[in-house]
Amino acid sequence: MQKNYQSLVEDKIFFGGAADVEDMFKNEGIEVVVDLRGEATECAYPNENLKWIQVPLGDNADGPQDQLFKQAIEHVVEAYKSGKKVGFHCGGGSGRTGAVAAGTLIELGNSQSIDEAEALAKSIRPKVNIKPPQREALGKLYK
Repeated sequence: MQKNYQSLVEDKIFFGGAADVEDMFKNEGIEVVVDLRGEATECAYPNENLKWIQVPLGDNADGPQDQLFKQAIEHVVEAYKSGKKVGFHCGGGSGRTGAVAAGTLIELGNSQSIDEAEALAKSIRPKVNIKPPQREALGKLYK
């Protein structure tokens, strides 16, 4: 079976694009989805057994959105630490998703720096592409 999403933390945290939410739910049994799309009006896969949390990040925001990234990362980490399977995504799963993946890796102690976290996220999901304002936001959170 071809998966278009990846496991950030084995069998617990998954990441990809909006089109991958249904597969994450059906294949992995995610219970929480953190949607990073500011443009979204509903869950990418509406289901009563899936908790939808939206953190409205702009894909091409002019300035850093560090507080929104902080919220998104906290939602992912809290769901994980409470024993739930969690997925997160933006539109295509590269920029906003990559930045949240990097922050999550740092929060969980799997990476010590933004560069290391980005490299690890890219090794798992090659299309990760953190844009300069997203990197700037991470820089404000992880000195």
